[in-house]
Amino acid sequence: MVRPNEEVEALLQEYADLIAITGGGAFKARAYEKAARAIGGYPADVSHLDVASLREIPGVGKSIADKVVEYFRTGKVAVVEERRARIPPGVRELMTIPTLGPRKAMALYEDLHVSSVDELADAIKAERLRDLRGFGEKTEANLLHGIELLRQAGGRILLGAAMEAAEDIVTELSGITGCERCAYAGSLRRMKETIGDIDVLVAAARSAPFMDALTELPSTAEVLVQGPKKTSVRTVDGIQVDLRVVRPESWGAALQYFTGSKAHNIHTRTIAVHAGLKLSEYGLFETESGERIASRTEEEVYARLGLPWIPPTLREDRGEIEAGLRGELPEVVTEDDIRGDLHTHTDLTDGLAPLEEMVKAAAARGYAYYAVTDHAPDLSMQRMTDEKILAQREHVRSLDGRHHRMRLLHGTELNIGPDGDVDWPDAFLQGFDLCVASVHSHFGLGREAMTRRLVRACENPHVHIIGHPTTRLIGKRPGIDADFDEVFAACARTGTALEINAQPDRLDLGDEDIIRARRHGVTFAVDTDAHSIPQLAYLRYGVGTAQRGWLSPDDVINTWPLRRLRQFLRKDRAG
Repeated sequence: MVRPNEEVEALLQEYADLIAITGGGAFKARAYEKAARAIGGYPADVSHLDVASLREIPGVGKSIADKVVEYFRTGKVAVVEERRARIPPGVRELMTIPTLGPRKAMALYEDLHVSSVDELADAIKAERLRDLRGFGEKTEANLLHGIELLRQAGGRILLGAAMEAAEDIVTELSGITGCERCAYAGSLRRMKETIGDIDVLVAAARSAPFMDALTELPSTAEVLVQGPKKTSVRTVDGIQVDLRVVRPESWGAALQYFTGSKAHNIHTRTIAVHAGLKLSEYGLFETESGERIASRTEEEVYARLGLPWIPPTLREDRGEIEAGLRGELPEVVTEDDIRGDLHTHTDLTDGLAPLEEMVKAAAARGYAYYAVTDHAPDLSMQRMTDEKILAQREHVRSLDGRHHRMRLLHGTELNIGPDGDVDWPDAFLQGFDLCVASVHSHFGLGREAMTRRLVRACENPHVHIIGHPTTRLIGKRPGIDADFDEVFAACARTGTALEINAQPDRLDLGDEDIIRARRHGVTFAVDTDAHSIPQLAYLRYGVGTAQRGWLSPDDVINTWPLRRLRQFLRKDRAG
């Protein structure tokens, strides 16, 4: 279920878009965007705050605080409703297309009378956009790609949103009398980056109490199917949830079956058939006698097939079964293996919390070390200066070891320019403990130029980690076009780690790229890129993605002891 803070974040972001469309001024739109991010990342529930308390949130003034209070009091905000009424519904549909901003959506509506995604696709194919100011062949190509992304996404939702909804439902159902086991399954348990629907499994002698409870949850908006074996509902956020209740003795077989993937299950069933067995969601049976020989736990089912237990994140039929049969299944990295976060931000740039609050929150997670990496000056909107970053360094040094003996690293997130240069000169960069370098602009460079850009950044002796390497935003922005095998080879050659960015809308690198990069001998860093305290918990999504990429703890630099990590960070002195 969506947190109240996230409801307000979405509302204020929409209002910022509406302001931009209706000519309300760029400064005002940016103010609402900033306030939206601040409220979305605020740790306390804003629905319980009054105007005075809301104004203590950075970027939230009286006018915005009044609107938040109005929203929780009435369920709407009058000025937002008024702006919505001024925008044709067709324009708002067009704005769902990745790469299409509000002003161009309005231009398409007014000049070409385009009011739907399908109409826009037809207009592009007919080359009707080319006479419009600000539109050209490159714009057409970008819009077609955005339409493709939108259609591919369909009804799928991001991993983070699905996880929050699933865990709320599992918590509710686990508290019902008679529940012996309860868990989510399906692609969510496999930690796929997007989820079609949520599968929830309960082990209990009676199904009716659980089926009834699901239909009566506050988050349930619509009951699609209700029966003794399966109930399906749609939540207020539009997510379909399928609940199945199985008898406790079938729990392991059912969890294995409903976790999938389909290809993995076909492979395991084939192994069963060759052994004279039959595998289903009810158990593993002798084919001739019908006797059930395994079903209570997944470990039991896999063992009777001659396999070790296979982590759900590996169950995609990408060699995990063969590796298991050979005894070569990797011990994949877990959250407990992570000793620190190496890419985070504070309110010195675009983060929402002060340095000391972020440090305290990281220490509370049990980290041995923690890096602060605010943006460098070439990302001009952040207004970073030499003086500001040096003052922060002194503050970081003063806090080092003060919270649960957690050691602090002072770093920065550099910007990789179009030619591969980064923000500060070499002499200044030598003062940082580590440098993350990321692409933040010029996403449309040609393939050769983009590849050279990234390779040159890898070759910089002061760059330790390439942040969110493809720059993708899932369902919104495609990754940059580069020869990533050449980039991966450069990372391995120069001792530069690749980031697995745990932000749920990034998960960058993705699992398939991780597998490719690992073959080149690359090392990785699983980081949150946290801009607020709640985002430190995104680590779980990065770890899940790392598991899907078959990474062990030794592949991930922030599982290493601090001494070994510091040796890795001496790249600038070894290069």
